[in-house]
Amino acid sequence: MKDQIITLAAIFQAAHFVQQVSRTGQIDENELAVLVKSITITSPENTLAVYGGELVNVKQGLKLLINHLGDSSMANSNTNTEGKKVKDPELTRYIISLINLERKLVKQPKQLAQLGERIDASKRQLEHYDITSETLISSFASIYSDIISPLGSRIQVTGEPSILKQTVNQHKIRALLLSGIRAAVLWRQVGGKRRNILFSRSKIVKTAQQLLNTI
Repeated sequence: MKDQIITLAAIFQAAHFVQQVSRTGQIDENELAVLVKSITITSPENTLAVYGGELVNVKQGLKLLINHLGDSSMANSNTNTEGKKVKDPELTRYIISLINLERKLVKQPKQLAQLGERIDASKRQLEHYDITSETLISSFASIYSDIISPLGSRIQVTGEPSILKQTVNQHKIRALLLSGIRAAVLWRQVGGKRRNILFSRSKIVKTAQQLLNTI
């Protein structure tokens, strides 16, 4: 369950930062580095090692998970006309889309093989460029465009049009979406299932809160 929560939190975190970049064009360099580096860690010692070995690196995702899956009174800070807090449908759409795309990917062995080859090529670039350099971010973005997008059910990212038109932001968004796919792959590998989100919400939220409390 702990591994499932870590990976699910990473999906939430990737979706959240897609929102942030699409709306503001801004993302903390360290936050970006954690997520995009996870794409390159394909033989980890354990699940947390994919995210730098520290729970603090998925802290944002844990908070989002708790707020989003917890009781409606704990939901995020948006409020409706009656003053009740409501959850973020855009964030939900991104998360569901990432999980659905991963399911399509695992049924395509040819695309999976291509994905592995392209990620290996990106790893070699790390010898010469920083993980958050324009070169690497562009490389991850092209992997997403070439291999993930053609699977169908493209994720329609909404945000500030002037920000979304900028190539650098497009690349960051696609790289973040690829990190979300990576997290979804991990989530499935450690036993994560979509029905668990529906039927084990209280257990998921309780475990996530316990993990958050240790940070």
